[in-house]
Amino acid sequence: MEATSLKDAVELLRTRLPETPRVMGVLGSGLGFLAESVEDPVSIPFSEIPGFPVTGVAGHEGRYVAGRLEGCPVLIQSGRFHVYEGHSPAVIVAPVRIAAALGVEALLLTNAAGGVNRRFRPGTIVLLDDHLNLMWRSPLSGPVVEGEERFPDMSAPYDPELQRLAAEAAAEAGIELPRGTYAAVTGPSYETPAEVRMIERMGGDAVGMSTVPEVITARARGMRVVAFSLITNLAAGISPEPLSHDEVMEAGAEARPRFEALVRGLVRRIGGSAG
Repeated sequence: MEATSLKDAVELLRTRLPETPRVMGVLGSGLGFLAESVEDPVSIPFSEIPGFPVTGVAGHEGRYVAGRLEGCPVLIQSGRFHVYEGHSPAVIVAPVRIAAALGVEALLLTNAAGGVNRRFRPGTIVLLDDHLNLMWRSPLSGPVVEGEERFPDMSAPYDPELQRLAAEAAAEAGIELPRGTYAAVTGPSYETPAEVRMIERMGGDAVGMSTVPEVITARARGMRVVAFSLITNLAAGISPEPLSHDEVMEAGAEARPRFEALVRGLVRRIGGSAG
C-alpha cells in the first residue's frame, strides 16, 4: 500500500471517528460478532478507505466499527487481509500502520486456529505468548517506513501487562485461558499431517494464516499487543476428520459468549489503566 494511500486513509478516519481510539481489535474468521458489542457504533466499510481492497473470505465483513466498549474508545477491524488472497505484506499490515498513526495504544488480535497442542480441544481460547513466523517473510522487508523501528526487538512480542489483564478478565468470567505459541503459515490450503508434526516439534501449539505480520508491524511501531487464538479444529493428523472453513465458522459462533466476556473484561481493564 502506497504511503500516499496510507496518509489519505488516516485523514479520512480522523474525520469519521468520534474520538481517538485507545484499542484496536482485529477480528478473525467467525469472530465478527464482537463488532456488534460496540456502543454508539460508527461503521466505515473498507470500500471507503483509500487503497483498501475488498475482503474475500467468509466470516470477514470488511469494515471498521468505532465507538466505545466497556467505556473505552475502540476501533474494531472486522475482517482482515491475508497472504493467500494475493495481497502484499504492505497491504496486510496497512490497518496496523493506520492505527499507529491515529494514536492507538494497544492492538488486540484474534484468530481462528487449528489445535496442534493435543491438550487444546476445539473451543479452547488460547492467550498467545510467542509465535513462529512460517510465512518466511517479514512485513518490514523493503524500504524503511517512517516511524518504524528497522530492527525491532521480538523477545517479548506480546505485552506482559496486557497478558496479565487478559488472565484477570478470564478468571473473572470463569474462562480457562491457557498460553501458547502460534505458528503462522501462508495458506490457503490447510496443513498436511507432516507439516503439523513439524510445527509441533518446533514448539507450536496452534496454527493459522494471519496475525504474525500484524504483531511484527505493531512492535516496530511501539504498540502494545495482546492476541488470542480460538481453537476451532484439531490440526491435520491429530483429528481423523477432514478440515473445512464451515467448521471454523461454527466454532466461532459456539464460542461467542465466552469470547465476548473475555474481550469485554480485557478492554474494561485497559480503559481503566493509565496506558
